[in-house]
Amino acid sequence: MSRIPLIAGNWKMHKTLSATRTLLAELNQAVSDVEGVEVAVAPPFTALAVAAEALRGSAIRVGAQNMHESEEGAFTGEISPVMLTDIGTNFVILGHSERRALFGEDDELVGRKVNTALAHDLVPYLCCGETQQEREANETMSVVSRQLRAGLAGVPADQAAGMVLAYEPVWAIGTGLTATPAQAQEVHASIRALLADRFDDATAQAIRIQYGGSVKPGNAAELMAQPDIDGALVGGASLDAASFAGIVRASGAAR
Repeated sequence: MSRIPLIAGNWKMHKTLSATRTLLAELNQAVSDVEGVEVAVAPPFTALAVAAEALRGSAIRVGAQNMHESEEGAFTGEISPVMLTDIGTNFVILGHSERRALFGEDDELVGRKVNTALAHDLVPYLCCGETQQEREANETMSVVSRQLRAGLAGVPADQAAGMVLAYEPVWAIGTGLTATPAQAQEVHASIRALLADRFDDATAQAIRIQYGGSVKPGNAAELMAQPDIDGALVGGASLDAASFAGIVRASGAAR
């Protein structure tokens, strides 16, 4: 099955409103002629409305970096899926390693968030990945399997087919280290086999699996050329329009 690569930028805790407008104007222009690649950005909550307005009429999708599992309630400081859809967001990143490690989000909570997102027509970008210690202990797939089985609990095949998964080896995020294309492909292929076991072959082939570990213009093409890598969840490189556009172009050329 041919899957259109998806390049998504996770801005994390960066960019003011004015900086958001500037970056998106530059990015929109830089990728406007690129075909065969889908592009998405996840600004911080404060910039989502501005981003949605700036990209109205553009093919670039806008999503959030996280959300609460409930529609509303006494949850000081949280953002609900209803608020996100009201702004005009299309997707939400869930289970990012920083949310798991720094904010104590466990596998079951991530799974509840996935189901809530689907119930509100938000596409979950479900993240999974191992630490360096877990990789060195040969626990990569046991960790990834645990995270995905909990994250996909209760999700029917027809909804899963439209989801996006992101394999992000924690040891390669913000460290400058990157899994080799062969290492990344090995895990991606194992994830697809896990999806076939959890759902069926057709669903497993439909789900896009991004790679998320220090992707840059210089290594994007080789990574995207792998048969089971369907795009990238990009961190730091997404904060610069030229760098992010370079990844988008390289990904399109590789497929």
